[in-house]
This record gives sequence, C-alpha cells and structure tokens, in this order.
Amino acid sequence: MAEFLEILKYIVPALVVFLTSYLILKKFLDKEERKMRHEYNLRSEQFTIPVRLQAYERIILFLERISPESLILRVNKTGMTSKQLQGALLSAIRSEYEHNMSQQIYISPAAWNVVKNARSNLIKIINVSASSVDPESPSMKLSKVILENIMDAEDSPVDTAIDHVKKEVREMF
Repeated sequence: MAEFLEILKYIVPALVVFLTSYLILKKFLDKEERKMRHEYNLRSEQFTIPVRLQAYERIILFLERISPESLILRVNKTGMTSKQLQGALLSAIRSEYEHNMSQQIYISPAAWNVVKNARSNLIKIINVSASSVDPESPSMKLSKVILENIMDAEDSPVDTAIDHVKKEVREMF
C-alpha cells in the first residue's frame, strides 16, 4: 500500500501537468486555426468580391440588352415582317442568355431565378404579341404591340429583375 501511495505521488502531479499542457496547447492550436481560417476568408473575399460584382454588372447589362425597347431598336431592320422580327428577337434573347449563363455561379440563386423569370416572361410577351399580329405584316406593327403589352403590364419583367439585382448588390455592401 505504501508503494502504491508513493507511485500516486508521482503519477498525480504528472497527470495534472500533462492535462494542463494539453489544454493550453489545444487552446493555442484552436486559436491559430481560427486565425488562419480568418486570413484565408479575407484573402478569398479580396478575389471573389470583384468577380461577383462583375457578374452582377454583366447580369444588369444582359437585362438592359434584352429590354424590349433596346432589343427592338437593335434587332429591327427595315423591310422585316412581324414573323422575322419575332424570330430575330427570340434569337437575340437566347444568344444573350447563353452568353451570360455562366454568371449564375457568382450571383445568388434568388437573383438568377429572377433573371430567368424575366427572360421567360419577355419571351412570353413577344410570342403573345406575335400571335395577335399577322405574320406578314410589317415589323413595326409587332414592335408597337410588344411595347404596348409591356406598358399595359404592371411592371416590366426586365425592370423588376433589374430592381431585384440592384437591391441584392446594395445588401452586399
């Protein structure tokens, strides 16, 4: 029994020293890990924030380019029929969308859904407008109907999407 007590005299202080040094070392390593993670996040933000802002800029540009007013001015040529204008408008929207599709990686899913909905609603407006116009009529007639339908709607789908994207960017900063 005396030997057991003699051994405990050495083991208990050693265990206390070991446990104390373990806890201090663990606390130090955890703090260093948090510090490194924070530095990594700061470095990654320095890279991602400009890229994300550029993506939002490109999405706004995309939305501006597919807005009916600018799209019709850019695509409509003299001598086009309504059917040709409809095809050219849909082709231009599809092309612009495909060109900017990769931006969805850098913007929020909510913003991307709003952009997709704006594109879909605009295509729907163009198709509905085209169905109410004779396909062989001059393209100006279809242009007029599209713009009237956009004005009759409460909010333009493109304007709604632009407002949403701008709001999201403001919330980021």
